[in-house]
Amino acid sequence: MQTDGIHHVTAVSGDPRENVRFYADVLGLRLVKRTVNFDDTSTYHLYYGDETGSPGTALTFFPFGEGRPGRPGRGQAVATAFVVPEGSLDYWTDRFAEHGVSAAEPTERFGAGVVAFEDEDGQPLELVEGETDIEPWADGPVPAENAVRGFHGVTLQSAAPESTGRVLELLGFEKEAAEGERVRYRAAGDRANVVDLLERESPRGRPGVGTVHHVAFRAEDEEQQLQWREELSNAGQNVTPQKDRQYFQSIYFRDPGGVLFEIATDGPGFTRDESVEELGSSLKLPPWLEDDRDRLESRLPSLEPEVEEVRN
Repeated sequence: MQTDGIHHVTAVSGDPRENVRFYADVLGLRLVKRTVNFDDTSTYHLYYGDETGSPGTALTFFPFGEGRPGRPGRGQAVATAFVVPEGSLDYWTDRFAEHGVSAAEPTERFGAGVVAFEDEDGQPLELVEGETDIEPWADGPVPAENAVRGFHGVTLQSAAPESTGRVLELLGFEKEAAEGERVRYRAAGDRANVVDLLERESPRGRPGVGTVHHVAFRAEDEEQQLQWREELSNAGQNVTPQKDRQYFQSIYFRDPGGVLFEIATDGPGFTRDESVEELGSSLKLPPWLEDDRDRLESRLPSLEPEVEEVRN
């Protein structure tokens, strides 16, 4: 058994309206689903990705508004990286400058061009030049020749790097190379298959706005997911029962290095309750929350951009 790579990454953000502006309007991802956090229905759960939010492209957020700022650090994923086409970093540095995005100068890592940048909440992000089998969202604001093509991978700052490495190997990642304090692991899939493990002393991360909540790896279906649950439990991991997330089934465990991992099924996907054309256009709720729709909608802020009043 081996995972094909990353299914999705879930992070914590502040203002949901600003979150949509940044990831849809600036980064050019498609908002493929607006629902609520099933464990805390007072906030949205927003999903971004390619045209359908396919596995390996979905970046999701719990936008808690005026939540406590977090601090990326030990025990967390400390950077989420996207794939962009070779030669596109100049376009992106210009675009970031135009939109006032905090970004570093391009550099090179493992032979590929990299630009580090942050969203409006200080969430650490990267663009990495490379290839993938993902096609960009054709109707986005970024030209297709430069557009984001799903995840490249994530960087983990483990409190116990060797133990986290063993968990990654159990999931089917293989240690590929090392560069400085960074060790690269790669899964067998054709997309979102890279995990970099930092061997670095740093303060412990503080959960909150601007940090990654968890990283989810792919399982083909529920049967394989349950096999993973057994394998991980036998290896000493404390794994949750299956949880119904409507668009996939999930199990969770926290590795010895403190990073929260999930294993999510590839299906049924985001077209379960919306057509491809309508994805992300309205609030979707699971059947067990539908009777409470009016109350839930009344507590959620609008995602539409604010329109300044024009005075004569």
